[in-house]
Amino acid sequence: MIERYSRKEMVDIWSSEEKYKIWLEIEAHACDAMAEIGKIPKSSAKNIWKKAKFDIHRIDEIEKITKHDVIAFLTNLSEHIGEDARYLHQGMTSSDVLDTTLSIQLKRANKILLKNIDQLLKIIKKRAFEHKNTLTIGRSHGIHAEPITFGFKLATFFAEFKRNKKRLEFCEKEISTCAISGAVGTFAHINPEIEIHVAKQFNLKPEEISTQIIPRDRHAMYFSTLAVIASSIERLATEIRHLQRTEVREVEEFFSIGQKGSSAMPHKRNPVLTENLTGLARIIRSSVIPALENVSLWHERDISHSSVERMIAPDVTITLDFALNRLINVMENLIIYPKNMQENIENLGGLIFSQQILLLLTQKGLSREKSYKIIQKNAMKVWETPVSERKGLFEKLLCSDKDILKKLTKDEIKNEFNYQHHTKNIDLIFTRVFQT
Repeated sequence: MIERYSRKEMVDIWSSEEKYKIWLEIEAHACDAMAEIGKIPKSSAKNIWKKAKFDIHRIDEIEKITKHDVIAFLTNLSEHIGEDARYLHQGMTSSDVLDTTLSIQLKRANKILLKNIDQLLKIIKKRAFEHKNTLTIGRSHGIHAEPITFGFKLATFFAEFKRNKKRLEFCEKEISTCAISGAVGTFAHINPEIEIHVAKQFNLKPEEISTQIIPRDRHAMYFSTLAVIASSIERLATEIRHLQRTEVREVEEFFSIGQKGSSAMPHKRNPVLTENLTGLARIIRSSVIPALENVSLWHERDISHSSVERMIAPDVTITLDFALNRLINVMENLIIYPKNMQENIENLGGLIFSQQILLLLTQKGLSREKSYKIIQKNAMKVWETPVSERKGLFEKLLCSDKDILKKLTKDEIKNEFNYQHHTKNIDLIFTRVFQT
């Protein structure tokens, strides 16, 4: 985590202060449950809540000696609580505290990410409807294919992030588990009711079976999902970057007063935000392999996953939170150039209607192979003509081709050069995307 790509709300979840606060609450709630079943005096449980305090610096001092963070924490608590501190952590193991805390932190982080995605969906939907009927060119392999609308293009991203929201909701359930089952997970020294009670306090569910840790396939799924979301961010960012290229210039990131594009070239207006998002997506995806490797641990527990998660859990959630908010800003302020879109559509002199003529010829009795050959012959002539001379050229060539005129009239050809062929189902598509 670096400050440049961080937002306070998410950073606070992963602070040492917040971590130890959760540790304390887990231990205290466990004591409450033990008191209820008569394992410890109720007065002691109340006293623990009353007197329990921690000092981060003191914990660090103790850990230098103990080489164990949970023990250092418990030692510091005992310095404040006194005699009743002996009831802390009874029958528990470090992983009970650490893993349950991680579940709580990931769950809280996930709430923020879901809120971000809701905001992003809202702005994408707004911009999609603004440009529902704004003609633009669809591209395959980066080459002009057939007309679409810019709203259609944005609707694909809305549908994708809608799926991402569902994935994130599912994964929140995956990681919202609690383990208070003691050494190797057998409840040998702690009553399962303790786990049930602690789980309820944090709106978690008891892990159905843990060894000494919560199974890491859950976390692997979670980080993989964050990586998928990052890839969706990159797809939208890459689209904007391509469309902002000088030769295309169909959209542009907002360029604010006083902003500078280049230290050397004063004329530059670069897509720096979406380039940044592309880089952040790479960082988020880098967590996936370590998360997957964490699944396979030695026997009932080792700590090879621990150092990994101390890094990727905060870094990835913080980075994704920042990236989603940056993308929201980009989409809110994105400048769109419909006139440039129209000019680019016309760049190929009508070639984008080639499939319509192909289909019409086959319907008139000509073989697909013959139809394709005739149309392609004329299309290649357009490709070889300078852009400035292409306007209406494809239609003219078709209308003068003797083989085509044997099957089609000039009016029939002309009628196929119609954008409505390509936009006639936009209402249906929008209904599917935005109302389901």
